[in-house]
Amino acid sequence: MRTAVLTVSTTVARREKEDLSGPALARLADAAGCDVVSLEVVSDDGGSIQDRLRHYVDTGIALVFTTGGTGFTRDDGTPEAALCVIERRATGLEAALHAEARARHPMGALSRAVAGIAGRTLIVTFPGSPRAVGELFPVVEPLLAHAVATLQRTGDSTPGH
Repeated sequence: MRTAVLTVSTTVARREKEDLSGPALARLADAAGCDVVSLEVVSDDGGSIQDRLRHYVDTGIALVFTTGGTGFTRDDGTPEAALCVIERRATGLEAALHAEARARHPMGALSRAVAGIAGRTLIVTFPGSPRAVGELFPVVEPLLAHAVATLQRTGDSTPGH
């Protein structure tokens, strides 16, 4: 499962802060059987986020995980940028992520993570802390292989698929 991890952080992009969440997410994805082919950083800019997400979709990446930009600050625009690229929401996955975030921490209810499909790519946004990434990745991990296999099917007209 070819996978890209995109850290969204202006301070990391400016090299004012070390990226801890992106490498943590990449390690978790790798341990889950993903082939992490890209680990990048972009600033908190909607256009830059959209450009990278579209690039991953256009180059056939199966899974794109972002970290950062899902909170309440003025710069937190990852969900909006992702929704500009996502064609179909994965609302069940979003609900599962939100439920786990809330169960782990009262402030988890403030997470604005989104998930969805663009072409044959599954995009999932994670918060920007290694702790939150570590707590939430197990929600998606058991679903990844099936999600990717389903997205790679062509011409499936079976009801429910």
